[in-house]
Amino acid sequence: MVVSAGVHGKGTLSLSNILSSIKNNKNFRKAGAIGIFIGVVRGESAEGEAVKKLELEAYEEKANEILEDICGDLKRKEGAIDVQIHHLIGEFDIGEDLVYVIVAGAHRHDVFLILQEAVERYKKEAPIFKKEYVTDEKGETRSIWISEHEDT
Repeated sequence: MVVSAGVHGKGTLSLSNILSSIKNNKNFRKAGAIGIFIGVVRGESAEGEAVKKLELEAYEEKANEILEDICGDLKRKEGAIDVQIHHLIGEFDIGEDLVYVIVAGAHRHDVFLILQEAVERYKKEAPIFKKEYVTDEKGETRSIWISEHEDT
C-alpha cells in the first residue's frame, strides 16, 4: 500500500498503514532506523485554559503540495531513505492523534535531525488551521482560531 504525504480526513489512515508504506519503499533495505513524531491534542491552551476539543481545517491543495515538497527536500538529505508527513483534519478530542511525521534513515542520528526539521517546517509552512474550544476560569466555553505557526 502506498500512502502519500499530505492532509487526510480523521480516520482515513492508520499509523500501521504508513509504516507498511515506509517498509515497502524499494530502498528500505538501507534503513537502520525509523523515527516517528505523533502530534496529539493537548488538554491545555497556551494561556492555561482547559481545551475541550480541536477542529482542524486546511487549504488542502496547497497543504498537500507543501507537505510533499518538504518530504521531497528532506529525502535528498544524506542518510534519508523516506520521509512522510500526514496531517489529519476534522474534529478531535483531547489526546487524539493529529499528525504523523515518519522518517526512515540509514542511521539514528540521520533520522533524529531530519525528523526535527520535518516537524519545524510543516508547522511553519503548511496552511493548516486550528480552532480551539477552551473553557476559561469562569466555566465559559469559547472558540479561537489559531495557526500552526503560533503553536509551540
